[in-house]
Formats: sequence, C-alpha cells, structure tokens
Amino acid sequence: MSDSTKVTMNGAQIILKMLELHGVRHVFGLPGETTIGWYKEWREHSDIEYVLTRDERTASYAAESYAKISGRPCVLEAPSPGVTHCTPGITEAYLSSVPVIYFSSDIPINQDKKHGLTGVDQTALYASICKESFVLTNAKEIPFLMRRAFRVATSGRPAPVHIRVPINVFLEEAKIADLYAESDYQRYPAHRPVADHGKIRQAIDALLKAKKPVIVCGQGGLISGASQILVELAELFQIPVGTTTPGKGTIPENHPLALRVIGGRGGMEYSNSYVHAADTVFFVGSNTDSAATDHWKLYGDPAATTFLHLDIAEAHIGNNYPLKVGMVGDARATLEYMVEIIKAEHPDLTREKVDLNPIKKSALDKVFKSNIPMPEGTISPVKLTQALDRILPPDAIVTSEPGVSAIYPSALLTIKEPGRRYITNYSMGALGYSVPAGLGASYASDGPIISFTGDGSFGFVIGDMETIRRSGKNVTIILTRNDTFGWIRGEAILLDDVDEPWSTDFGAVDYVKVAEAFGFSTARITSEDDIDTVLSQAINHQGASFIEMMVPSQDKIVPFVPSWVRAAKAKNLPYFE
Repeated sequence: MSDSTKVTMNGAQIILKMLELHGVRHVFGLPGETTIGWYKEWREHSDIEYVLTRDERTASYAAESYAKISGRPCVLEAPSPGVTHCTPGITEAYLSSVPVIYFSSDIPINQDKKHGLTGVDQTALYASICKESFVLTNAKEIPFLMRRAFRVATSGRPAPVHIRVPINVFLEEAKIADLYAESDYQRYPAHRPVADHGKIRQAIDALLKAKKPVIVCGQGGLISGASQILVELAELFQIPVGTTTPGKGTIPENHPLALRVIGGRGGMEYSNSYVHAADTVFFVGSNTDSAATDHWKLYGDPAATTFLHLDIAEAHIGNNYPLKVGMVGDARATLEYMVEIIKAEHPDLTREKVDLNPIKKSALDKVFKSNIPMPEGTISPVKLTQALDRILPPDAIVTSEPGVSAIYPSALLTIKEPGRRYITNYSMGALGYSVPAGLGASYASDGPIISFTGDGSFGFVIGDMETIRRSGKNVTIILTRNDTFGWIRGEAILLDDVDEPWSTDFGAVDYVKVAEAFGFSTARITSEDDIDTVLSQAINHQGASFIEMMVPSQDKIVPFVPSWVRAAKAKNLPYFE
C-alpha cells in the first residue's frame, strides 16, 4: 500500500476511531494528567459519550454492569494515579465472565525505573485478573492491538482485557493503513462453538434415563442468551430449572418448571431440597462455586448422583463434581443442537407434566405471611421485596449486593421476563457494587433502575450520588439501613459464637439529608403502610430518587442462608426459610 492511501493520525485519534468502529457508545472513567492528550482529541473528533465518575472503582463497577446489560464489551479508562482503584470492578468482571476493555494511561515507558510519580508496573498488576494485559508501545500498532483486545475479551469465556497507554503514545503520529474492526467482536459471545456431538448424545441418554433430573443454570446461560432454548429443552423433558443467584432470570421465574434460585445465597428450603433429592443434575453455564452449592453440600453424596456439565470454559467442567458427561461449548448453540437431536430421534417423547407453581406459591406465601415481629424501629425487608414485586415495571432492572440488600430480592423477587433483569456481584462479593452497577445499567437500558444497597456498602460510593444526579437517569437507590456491617456480624454471631460489635457496628448517619444535598428526591419508609406509595413515587420519578428504610441486622432476623438457618434453629432465633 502506498503512502498516499495511508492516514496520518496520532495515538489518541486512532484509539477513538477504533472504538467507534467497534460500535462503542459509552466510556466510563475519571480524568488524570496522563490522559489529557486523549481528552483533547476526544472533544474534537468523537461523539462517544464519556461518563465522568467521581471514583475509578465506581467507573469499573459501572462498566461491568453496562457490559452485563448491553451484551456489548464496555470500555473503562483510568489515569495512572488511580490505576489500582479499578481492581474491584475488573476482578468482578473477570470472575463473572464479563468483557471490559480497560485503558489505563501511564507515564512514559521505563520512567517508573527513575521513580517517576505514579509509576507502577500496571501490566503485571492486571495480568492475573484479565485475559490479557499489554502495552501500546507505539501508535502504529494500536489498530492491531485493539482488534486483538476486543477479540480476546469477547471470545471463549468472556473477560476483561487491559491496555496500558504511555502518555507519549497519545501524541505520537503514525501513518495508518489498517483502520478497521472485526464486526464479530462488537457483541459477546463472539462465537458459538457446539460441544462434541457424541457427548451431546450421551447427555441426552442420561436425561432420558433419569427419574428425577434437574437443570441448574449459572450466569453462563444469561451470557449466552440461552433462555428460550433452555425453556424448550426443559419442556421437552419436563425438567425443573434452578438458577444460581447470578443466573437469576435465565428463565421466567413464574414458569411451571422454574425452581427459582438455589444455593446458599437466596435459595429457599423447597428449592434446595428439590435439587438435593435429584438423581441427575445438569449444570449449564455454572462454575459450581461455593455460594451456589452451599459450600458443595447442596447435592448430597456426589457418588449417588449423575452429573452432566455444559460450559464454555474447560476449566469449569467437572471441577467440583464427578461427571458422567462433560461438554465444552456455548450454552445456547449446544442446547439448540441437543433439542434438534431430541426432536429428530425421539419424536414421540412424552413426560408427565411438572408444575412447580403451587409449591413456589406456598413457599412464598409462607414467607410473605409469616409476620415475624421486627425489632423496634425496623421494617421487614420481606415486605419491601413483596411490594416491589407487585409494582416493578417489566423493563426495570434491579441491582443488589451482598447483605440484606441482595438476599431478600434474590429469593423473593420474581423475574417474569427472561434476561439480565437482576444483577449482583456474587462472583467476588465486595461491598460498594450496587449503586455504581445501577449507574452502568442506566446507560445500557431505557427502563427504571432500582439499586438495593446497605449502609455498609453505601459508605463506599456516596461521592457518585453526584454522578447519578448529573446523569438525569431514572435511578432509585433503596438503602436498607441497620448501622452495621450486618453480614459479617451475622456470620460471627450465628456461626462462630462471637459477639464483637466493635468490629462491625458504626455510627448513625442521616443519609436522607446526604441524598437531599446531592439533589435526590428522598423519602423514608417508617411503616409497612408507606412501602407501596413510596416505591411507586420513586420509580415513576424521572430522575434520581433515594429511599431509606431501617431493617434488622442478620443476627436478629435470619435470612435465607442455609448455614445460618441451621444455626438459627439451634439457637431458637427467628428466621425466614
């Protein structure tokens, strides 16, 4: 190619052009001296919306959430002084199989060896929590490396890719002849490999022979978009489908075959008992982690159960349970082929109809009507979730995080339309997730966002109340307040017989006044009679809303955590089951 057909651009311009070619619409980030060269060109040459946050951690969680909801890789950027602050969000994305393209600007290469301010080996820092971590050493290589970044992030098991950009590369000019993107990698999963055909037939045979089979779906089913075909397979075999908490919503939870959430973070007694009694368990898109399996006790004696496993990640297959059949492939594509075989080779397949809705209704009604007396000054989080379930619009998205804010909606909220309507950070479980996740979701969806948070988590992210208010998005933050790190307090008291509130309890804060100062529409729920009205007003308000409700700590009223419920029974404490 002659020089006359090449385009002369600087590094910042090339990055922006490559992002545009990959269909990027938003970038989450925070300014720094090492990124000014990029911003200068951004203002003049690109319409990509820059979402300015007040903390790099917030930006990283927002990017992770945006990628979950949009089905597209999200772009995150941070300057060298704040490069370490993005590790929580990148770690969650890595463990949750979420593609984030993370740019961190830096001082010039090797200036860290001279002890240049903010110099640290960024590449080594992120290598363990990204699929790849590399350095843009010159402007000419940017198109190639960015195509690679999107390809790596969205292929196989999706995950973040880190790109380190020394400050001088933004300004460096080069003649570029390869300004193009590969369209396959603008969404994820980029490719859909089908598992080995012989193994698929073995799995079908095992399901045909099973007397009490169950499908357990992790968030891999959501990532793959396998909801429709999963329902079809379940209906053909009349197999109940349970989900992990991150997989919640893979199939509609009011479907007759939906067990709803199982495991140690939102599984109820009826659903956990069902999978415990199953003779055949078919894992789809699940890494069989500790939370989803009640620390690997959920399925009883593994030697007495037939296990099948389908996942895109080879390392997950059979990692914790002995398999009869392991299948490596995309969930949707593999299940589609499985259904095709069943219809062709077993056209007369009939199964006795299974309808779990009466069992589910009975279990939910038992909780909703339990009326356990609440400690003075607190409201039942069960009643809050019950009300939200009644009034939640179908296009709404709910975000939550470990603690009271997640455990009740995980168990009790009914996702009626399949898809990512409920997101948590139960892959890593760090505090401070739900509010920035709500911010990210608001840029990926047109519906209202409801972010459940606790006061322990809320303290991490108060600064980005300003970001939410500035965005003009319909985001409602619901603060379930108990003035303690309640999950740790509950764990210590219930399981370890340690009552040391000095390590978990903190002082009271007037969070409503704080929210008002940020410009939020605010309300306090002080009785059960207030819940419906306050929730409805907030969700219908086209802007930022904040609701505070005092709730009991987890050691006072024990939520749906199997090990805690066992302890509550032994200690004669009130609990929900």
